Amino acid sequence: MSCLQRGDFAQAEETYEEILAKSPQEFVAAHFLGIIKFQTGRREAGLALIDRAIALKPDYAEAYNNRGNALRELKRLEEAAASYDKAIALKPDYVMAYSNRGDVLRELRRHEEALASCDEAVALKPDFAEAFHNRGLILQGLNRLEEAFASFERALALKPGLKHAFGNLADCASKMCQWDRRDAITAKLAEDIAADRSVIGPLVALGYLDDQALHRRCAESFVKSEIGEIPPPLWRGETWRNDRIKIAYLSADFREHPVAYLIAELIERHDRARFETIGISFGLDDGGEMRARLSRAFDVFVDVRAQSDAEVATLLSSLKVDVAVDLNGFTQDCRPKILSRRPAPIQVNYLGFPGTMGAGFIDYIIGDRIALPLDRQPFYVEKIVELPDCCLPRDRLRRPSDVAPARADAGLPQQGFVFCSFNNSWKFSPRLFDIWMRLLKTVGGSVLWLRADNGPAERNLRREAQARGVDPNRLIFAPRVKTVEDHLARHRLADLFLDTLPYNAHTTASDALWAGLPVLTCTGQSFAGRVATSLLEAIGLPELATATLTEYEALALALARDPARLAEIKARLARNRDALPLFDSDRFCRGLEAAYVRMWGRWQEGGQAEGFVVETLSPTVQARPRGG
Repeated sequence: MSCLQRGDFAQAEETYEEILAKSPQEFVAAHFLGIIKFQTGRREAGLALIDRAIALKPDYAEAYNNRGNALRELKRLEEAAASYDKAIALKPDYVMAYSNRGDVLRELRRHEEALASCDEAVALKPDFAEAFHNRGLILQGLNRLEEAFASFERALALKPGLKHAFGNLADCASKMCQWDRRDAITAKLAEDIAADRSVIGPLVALGYLDDQALHRRCAESFVKSEIGEIPPPLWRGETWRNDRIKIAYLSADFREHPVAYLIAELIERHDRARFETIGISFGLDDGGEMRARLSRAFDVFVDVRAQSDAEVATLLSSLKVDVAVDLNGFTQDCRPKILSRRPAPIQVNYLGFPGTMGAGFIDYIIGDRIALPLDRQPFYVEKIVELPDCCLPRDRLRRPSDVAPARADAGLPQQGFVFCSFNNSWKFSPRLFDIWMRLLKTVGGSVLWLRADNGPAERNLRREAQARGVDPNRLIFAPRVKTVEDHLARHRLADLFLDTLPYNAHTTASDALWAGLPVLTCTGQSFAGRVATSLLEAIGLPELATATLTEYEALALALARDPARLAEIKARLARNRDALPLFDSDRFCRGLEAAYVRMWGRWQEGGQAEGFVVETLSPTVQARPRGG
């Protein structure tokens, strides 16, 4: 046991093997040997040994708990929950089993049951920091953010160095627009990332910091913590030639989700004579229209929720996938461990996460000349690929409803200027809000139209408005509507979309422009803060991308005071929508395919990944190596 406690797995394994050889009925040795084998990658053998320990001692609660841990890693979540249940039945005060059960029930989205399980854990052990942390995650899933924040705080008070707790507290605070501690949280995030202290979710860092060096360091630390030792690669350098280039898109978001809204038409338009597309879905099947459309759009569509990371990687390898595209990065329900096994010769970070994944097993990241130019390479582990226009695709089939609601129906005043920002609340910051409130005070009768994200954010934003001398009722919150088409149509009621920084609107800005609403942005340093600028360039409205927040505020005020100028911009946006590259789906698809062909050709030639630019040369698309 001492060898195992100090992490000497080889010595511990040898010891337990000897014990079992002499005493085959020794259930403790079988149990711990199973844990060792599982943790060192021999998962089936490890699980079999844990089962052997249970067979030898059916009332072995600890073995049932570890069996649950193993099954959870294998994505056999229902079986894992049942195993934790058995551990608790055998040992009713088994605190760790309650906490683990809560965590797996959260993954199953059985949030109320999960919360009850974690509540039982902290009732039994009031100083159990990990259980308070798990409880916070569950409460976030229930959108009970104030309680989640308190639970994360409690976890940190009990164990200040708890692995993910501070990053999740920061995430929770930003979603609620709880700004009283924002400066302190931002400073600590930067310090912890620089010192490799806390494990911060890279998406959280993008929302707080506009520092590309810290973004890279954060991602590298996260990968090191979450994946650990990289397993042996399934692809070992060989080459092959399929009849068509096989592209596998991996995502948790093939459902009613912004990523799906962007990518659906792209999948449908891929040249089937040259490319075979495979959808690897490890997210929720919501039974919706978008899920059905995407499952039809791919040549092959596989739901792998019930398969382990190793099993999915083996599947990709067996299919001889040429290009594996991770559409999640480090967003919700991501599974980077799949590609850590190197199932494909070409592995790409695209669309879902606008930053480096910090992982040596990802070869390329796809951007464009504005959002992610080649000179940003020092901040990216992946090699940068510049698409010729904006890197965001668009589904042109999802059009605004023919009839927009009346202003009164949306809770907006009949007269007065409507500033709008339908971004998620976690993208808002006090500095931007200061600007927005000054605009409301200066532009008489104006309102700020925001997305109804969560109750605490609404209350906090109204309080912040009042603290800045603005009537809180001038903040109007738009509730969720039934369809994306209805949401797009209501954009017509607004006059100007105000973007956020350091994380821009991405799908949200694309929606606004597609619906005919001008977007005002400020160009940041990082990929996340430059996408809206790229969108505006590709739609022929570069003057709406400002270089500083001072310019941003001045231009917002000027446009609010000059109806004729704003009308001209709206008219130009309407003309350009079908004439310029931003919403040209065929052009976008050809450019992306050219990037895949360039990557594929480099592999076929035996070369390493390299950054390059895809140039549109009518009527063909060519890829130029960096520096060529």
